[in-house]
Amino acid sequence: MIFELRTYTAEPGRAADFLQLYESMALPLQNKYLGGLVGFYVSEIGPLNQIVHLWRFDSLADREQRRSAMEADPAWQEYRARSKELGALRQQESQILKPTSFSPR
Repeated sequence: MIFELRTYTAEPGRAADFLQLYESMALPLQNKYLGGLVGFYVSEIGPLNQIVHLWRFDSLADREQRRSAMEADPAWQEYRARSKELGALRQQESQILKPTSFSPR
């Protein structure tokens, strides 16, 4: 099992705009193709304007297969175009995390 930690930094004052678009267009597609959503958060203390989400996958190959299927969906391409047009995000980061032997399952 692996986890993908994604951190998006929004332009100041634009996180709510992004979240509204994400919830209406992207989340249903990601639930369909990716499954495994562990949590979705916004920062309150520390670096501000950050949107953080955590996804669970069986393996890197599982992640790749699921993301490829999602990328092929025209609805996902439409979401990406709308997100780019919105211009609410300044930066995106992705980390792959592997649990330790003593990590809770």
